[in-house]
Amino acid sequence: MAIQLGEAGATVYITGRSVDKLKECAAEIQKRGGKAIPVSVDHSDDSQVVKLFERIKSENDGKLDVCVNNAYAGVSFIQQTSGKKFYLADPAEQWDAINGVGLRNHFLCTVYASRMMVERKNGLIVNVSSPGGLRYLFNVAYGVGKAACDRMAADCAHELKEDNVTMVSLWPGPVKTEHIVEHVLSQDSEMRKSTDSGMDPFANAESVEFAGKAIVKLAMDPKRVEKTGKIILVCDLAKEYGFTDEDGDIHDIRSLGNLLKARGHTWISSVVPDFIRLPLSVMHFAGNKF
Repeated sequence: MAIQLGEAGATVYITGRSVDKLKECAAEIQKRGGKAIPVSVDHSDDSQVVKLFERIKSENDGKLDVCVNNAYAGVSFIQQTSGKKFYLADPAEQWDAINGVGLRNHFLCTVYASRMMVERKNGLIVNVSSPGGLRYLFNVAYGVGKAACDRMAADCAHELKEDNVTMVSLWPGPVKTEHIVEHVLSQDSEMRKSTDSGMDPFANAESVEFAGKAIVKLAMDPKRVEKTGKIILVCDLAKEYGFTDEDGDIHDIRSLGNLLKARGHTWISSVVPDFIRLPLSVMHFAGNKF
């Protein structure tokens, strides 16, 4: 996401705990003609987050155009505890591992970003979430956190809209991050079997830059405020704005063919046309608890 924003001309503050990875990302952004400012930040430390936004405000005359909330610290914990019931693990440990950075910190960053954006009556805030907010995926704490990220975007947007600040919850499909490629896709791991439907959540996984392309297009859309408060799928933005992933595919998680393929029905999926997609209304009812 940072690379795509940098390539599009943004000055990108990239944050994380791993200095070497930050430098690697910054080098790639600069290679593509962008400007990157790597900042070592532990997003579980509130004071470091405060200093980050103070620095951004100071160095940019109070201007912040886009804030992407994508810091997450729960991947290793999910992998280590896949298949284990929630009541068998330490409750505080699992909650904090999944939602300390992946949810609580998103709210902190949204608050600090909003203060700058409201003052200038412009801005875009993106919570990176997932279909785990709709149906069971990986574990209990994961689904609770993602559903909360979606709700956060909706409710913050309600209060931000009058100041022309857009906030959305963005759903990529399964993403081939470095960790996923090394620890999940390279083996028959429990993480690939951790849905209640028998689906392989990493079938037809997308590249790490696909969602970045979506954020760039959304940031450039003069009518983006019309989408504020909504859950938006990366694949839907790809169809709307006309872009594809690095392999030329859209990795449509609403495609009936792709859904059948993920369930192992490869022959049937091969004859289902690409335009047959799962309606958003059906997806909504899949999570309806009334």
